[in-house]
Amino acid sequence: MFWTNGGPGGSSAIGLFTELGPCRVTSANSTERNPWSWNEYANIFFVDQPVDVGYSYAEYGEAVTTTQEAANDIGAFMVIFFEHFTKFRGRPLHLAGESYGGRYIPVFASAIYDKNAELTAAGVAPINLTSVMIGNGCTDFSTMLLSYYDAQCADPTLGLPISDISSCVHLKQQMTRCEQRFKDSCLDIFDAIDCRAAFNVCVAATDAHFKNPNRNYYDRTRPCTGMTSTNDCYPIIGHMVDFLSSNTTQDLLGVDPAKRGPFHYESRAVFDAFQTTYDWYAWPAPFYLAALLERGVRALVYVGAADYICNWIGNERMTLGLAWTRQEEFRNQSLAPWLVDREVAGVMRSGGGLTFATIDGAGHFVRVF
Repeated sequence: MFWTNGGPGGSSAIGLFTELGPCRVTSANSTERNPWSWNEYANIFFVDQPVDVGYSYAEYGEAVTTTQEAANDIGAFMVIFFEHFTKFRGRPLHLAGESYGGRYIPVFASAIYDKNAELTAAGVAPINLTSVMIGNGCTDFSTMLLSYYDAQCADPTLGLPISDISSCVHLKQQMTRCEQRFKDSCLDIFDAIDCRAAFNVCVAATDAHFKNPNRNYYDRTRPCTGMTSTNDCYPIIGHMVDFLSSNTTQDLLGVDPAKRGPFHYESRAVFDAFQTTYDWYAWPAPFYLAALLERGVRALVYVGAADYICNWIGNERMTLGLAWTRQEEFRNQSLAPWLVDREVAGVMRSGGGLTFATIDGAGHFVRVF
């Protein structure tokens, strides 16, 4: 299994040391075993990408500015990986990621799938791409943007709406205008300047109401008054940064001198580069996901029910909007409870190779927090 965090510019050390890796960081110099590690069931490698994220670097100043460019690097990396680690050849490969990984993973998987034709022609065993997994993804910003009204004012899963009536009425008016502007500038015809303007106006409108009570973007049920950074709400992130910044850890990992010193769990340079190229809006990641389903690559979209920033409502709408030949097998299914130890853990819909599931009691970072 391949794992990447999102951002763009987020380090996969977050997934490794705070979510699904074999151990969790508890302080600047200590860890504890994670009994719920995905490593109990699969061989996982955590990749910091694009270049400049985490400990990664380029020797000659190369930069990655779009998901498409990143996909080229990941496709090449996967070929090299299986060329050198021959014992894994032919085993099922699953690509997984969260948040902006909802845009990364469909494009990365498509690059790997298409590269198999080259490998076969060269007499090399193809990569056995089996499934993709997207956790709390922002795969489609057109559906996610409009879902921010629902997440504040019309989500029955969390009880009463979290915003007051006057705010919800104002927000509903804004969303009607936003939907039209986004459709005109980002979907029907992509105009980079107008699309960004529409996006910024709509996000500002939803943020104004959501930020007012200092709510947590990553978990609507978890107060985080005065939040100025992710560390404020989730101290484990600070522990991870201290752990990966220490000389002892960097010595053990053999970190290159070019990246020695304080560890950064997000790269602002990568984030800004992706903003500059309009990567958020320009690449139709749902089209790639539908194309993978068409070719028999299974997909799981799972979402912590309390997440706001990449919430379950927007993700469900994205999955229902996918177009492939077996789409009705998925759409015709109603959401139904799924169980863990006979207790309801969320709701799900599955059909045509696609599964959508919510996870009760979880926010954006499903495993850890």
